[in-house]
Amino acid sequence: MHGVTGKETWSFGGAAGALLELDWDGKVVWRYEHPTLHHDTCRLRNGNTMVINWEVLAPEVAVRVQGGRPGSEMASGIVDADFCWVPDLAGRQGGQQRAAGAIIADALHEIAPDGSVVWEWHGGDHLDPAQEVICPLEGRQEWTHCNGVEELPDGNLLLSFRQTSTILVVERPSGKVIWRWGPGQLSHQHDPTLLENGNYLIFDNGEHRASGVYSRVVEMNPASGDVVWEYAGEPKLAFFSTGISGAQRLPNGNTAVCEGRTGRLFEVTRNGEIVWEYVNPHEFPHRGDKRNRAVFRAHRYTADSPALRGRV
Repeated sequence: MHGVTGKETWSFGGAAGALLELDWDGKVVWRYEHPTLHHDTCRLRNGNTMVINWEVLAPEVAVRVQGGRPGSEMASGIVDADFCWVPDLAGRQGGQQRAAGAIIADALHEIAPDGSVVWEWHGGDHLDPAQEVICPLEGRQEWTHCNGVEELPDGNLLLSFRQTSTILVVERPSGKVIWRWGPGQLSHQHDPTLLENGNYLIFDNGEHRASGVYSRVVEMNPASGDVVWEYAGEPKLAFFSTGISGAQRLPNGNTAVCEGRTGRLFEVTRNGEIVWEYVNPHEFPHRGDKRNRAVFRAHRYTADSPALRGRV
């Protein structure tokens, strides 16, 4: 889980300063801190941890980034390269750099249990600005806004970029983008996951959907690019979350959905029938909302799950 330390470099949504691993009694058994962490993490099969970080995009790449509201880059700022990863033609060495009209980009870092970085990937090195185009209704302070990372069975990484409404696969160890999908289909999605049948399940938030503002959950075939199943509300606005959220395919074939902004969790059948529903009753202040009930993501465990063995 992510936590805040008060030392976060940027205050974009999803910012964190620490990553915590807890045991079932709530004891911290592993902790990693960095002021540019955000959104998601993935425990890899080799025991290391993949994290997402923000960094300042190199100026020669930033000028090629397309889309977004003109003139909405970060006006100015001092970036301490000893404090955060900063693209630097001099080899990412320490020192201060002034970021005028800067754009923040995403990076991945594989962290060993001792906290050392054993592999890294930088969006500015591997993404094509002509393809990863920011939604015209979004600001240009941030390029891609990665909100999900998952290790695939072949060791490659499945990523989700909110700003460009794209999911893609990064090849390891080369870092090359070998598959991408989403523009024209998705709108600021979250939480893509690989299903046992090889398809991807995605929470498509729809905040700036051209055909209408509503959320849906889609299952898509990565080989054909076709949406093979989807769930939307009836009427469509009955199901909508501007951000966060997720979906999980259950062993019974149904889909568990987290409508994040409202704190609503429900289970839906293949035919779209809601068979279980729960609304988070716990309120806490967040960004000026005193009655916030948001749930970033939820995961359902079956009663016989190995994770719960001996605990229920």
